[in-house]
Amino acid sequence: MLGSPIAHSLSPVLHAAAYRVLGLAWSYQAIECDQLQLPAVLNGLDESYVGLSLTMPLKRAVLPLLDDVSPLARAVGAANTVLFDGVGPFLRRRGENTDVPGMVAAVRALRPDAVGSAVILGAGGTAAAALAAVRELGVVRVAVVVRDRGRAVELQQAAERLDIAMTLVDWPGETALAGAELVVSTVPAGATDRLVSSGRGQLRAGQLLFDVLYDPWPTPFAAAAAAQGADVIGGLELLVQQAAVQVELMTGRVAPVDAMRLAGEVAIAVGA
Repeated sequence: MLGSPIAHSLSPVLHAAAYRVLGLAWSYQAIECDQLQLPAVLNGLDESYVGLSLTMPLKRAVLPLLDDVSPLARAVGAANTVLFDGVGPFLRRRGENTDVPGMVAAVRALRPDAVGSAVILGAGGTAAAALAAVRELGVVRVAVVVRDRGRAVELQQAAERLDIAMTLVDWPGETALAGAELVVSTVPAGATDRLVSSGRGQLRAGQLLFDVLYDPWPTPFAAAAAAQGADVIGGLELLVQQAAVQVELMTGRVAPVDAMRLAGEVAIAVGA
């Protein structure tokens, strides 16, 4: 796992749980690595490495350093997974994005049918993955609620590559939130607290909130939505589902999702 900061990542816990259940004597470690260090770290890896997980700020920075990039990762503009093919000097780096199928799997567990409408809060890298996910869930037009439209340029470019119609809505976007079947919050901790305290972001029964934060959980936004009868998915489920796809890509075996989820829940409970 590469990223910065990386010390509190749950990914080592999730992967270790999967390898244990699968009976694999594999190791998975967190390596502190920023954008400037990334080329040297990649060049220092040998064929004993099967793959890498990437977190911010590396998901976009890694793309020029890869030999192959999956169509999905290229469309999103971010790769959170690198797989290695070949040996020695012929080792090739292939970028994948498992955040998107992770989001899709989490939503389909509660809503197996197509989603009619969606709103995304935020315009960062996770929002781009959310765009691709809602498109796969059947949404062709999506509203994105932002504080600063100037920061949504890369997201708009991703929407064009994904062929999804995206409309920018100024924060807090109460009307857009009220009319959405699915709300995906990709903003940092505390950003939605005022929506709750002001009552301007109230969700209701029949709606589904996907809040990508997982610790502390629940967020005030998620708690308020649940209190009103909305269905809620937390960030831990995203972590588990995207890690499960990584495990399957790296091992070629079915990931033990339940064991991974339990390991994550325990780790959060004990403050790991």
